[in-house]
Amino acid sequence: MKFIKIIIFFLAFAFTGLTTYSCNNSTEKTEQKGKAYTSEYVCPMHCEGSGSDSPGECPVCGMDYVERESHMSDGHTHN
Repeated sequence: MKFIKIIIFFLAFAFTGLTTYSCNNSTEKTEQKGKAYTSEYVCPMHCEGSGSDSPGECPVCGMDYVERESHMSDGHTHN
């Protein structure tokens, strides 16, 4: 019985570690290259398919676009 508990604990620990590792190494860096991150006006939520060179609202979530420069000036990073 003790051996089974050790195996279950080890599997749970390994699963948690792998999940955390895979989430941290996801497509975060490639997403930052998209229009949602590089346009003059961006959605604060960085919705996929959002971003524009003129003011407006996000077609995905409906939030008003903000200027990318002012959005990043408050220390907002994507690291």
